[in-house]
Amino acid sequence: MSRAGSQRLSGLQRDVLALYRECLRAARAKPSADARQAGHEYVRAKFREHASIRRADFMRIEFLIRQGRKQLDMFGRPDVDGFAVSTVRR
Repeated sequence: MSRAGSQRLSGLQRDVLALYRECLRAARAKPSADARQAGHEYVRAKFREHASIRRADFMRIEFLIRQGRKQLDMFGRPDVDGFAVSTVRR
């Protein structure tokens, strides 16, 4: 897949996409189908929740990347086999 003719991604955008891919891989590596499904849904929901953040809001994006890496480290541990996804209506 070529990105010819389109804008190049910034370093921060590449970091976000790399984190997204790593999170999906961690979810896919879980042993049970339920854990894989819940992990995939959680990752998609969290990234979509923050998709509307302005590109210029570097501090918030960097904070969320750090927070995501911490969650990825926790989720990637072998003793963590899944989690529940809940939503809060506003």
